[in-house]
Amino acid sequence: MNLTELGNRIRARRETRGLTQRDLASALQISTQAVSKWERGENAPDIGVLPDLARILDVSTDWLLGCFSPARDVFEATVLICGVKKGREFSERLKPKEFAAWTNAVCFPITQAVLRVDGVPVKYIGPGIFCFFSGHDHRRRAVQAAVEAVTSTSEALKIGLGTGSIYLGAIGHPDYARPDVMGEPVSLAMLCMRWADGHTRSGIAAEANTAEGLDRALFEGKERRVRFPGISHKVGIFEVKHGTVKGNK
Repeated sequence: MNLTELGNRIRARRETRGLTQRDLASALQISTQAVSKWERGENAPDIGVLPDLARILDVSTDWLLGCFSPARDVFEATVLICGVKKGREFSERLKPKEFAAWTNAVCFPITQAVLRVDGVPVKYIGPGIFCFFSGHDHRRRAVQAAVEAVTSTSEALKIGLGTGSIYLGAIGHPDYARPDVMGEPVSLAMLCMRWADGHTRSGIAAEANTAEGLDRALFEGKERRVRFPGISHKVGIFEVKHGTVKGNK
């Protein structure tokens, strides 16, 4: 296997996907230095990393190894969507430049909380963030990021979490397309975020798939069944407690 060619393929696909080396490292839960060495042709990914690397880069493992078979762009992940409860009030009270400065100040500690547990920021939605977690233990890492985000800022946040299969790819007109994430977990995370505002003390709501397999001590009370407009079935939701998740990875 030619390591230089492999590194060039990884770098080209990463850049096409609009991901930084840190984003790719976070999604795979490895060091940024490891990704850098791959792309410089100094080392090759371990065989156990190849399937996840292929999913994140929207290619097959055969393509990575030089066989160029069809791409793959759907994988299991947990989506986190975060907003500020009184964001609209700030936008009305502050001048545009002041609102932008306030937004950046709010988003910085939230982003840091996401990055600390290897989340991948996708985009900012006003004073909030839209990101995903993939790979090992992605549910718990997403819950941890949510708890740390709430405790890292003085603003009252609303956060929703959804888990399942997502599509990662460029969305929009070819000349302006940007990497984005789509799938039911995105819709569920958005609905949970809106529900968390006014229905929870912590400001964090996770749909049932996110809570699956996690310690119930992380959540407040029992599962609640909520019906949302446009969804034919009730959605199971758990409130995430403050300060319940410890450890980084």
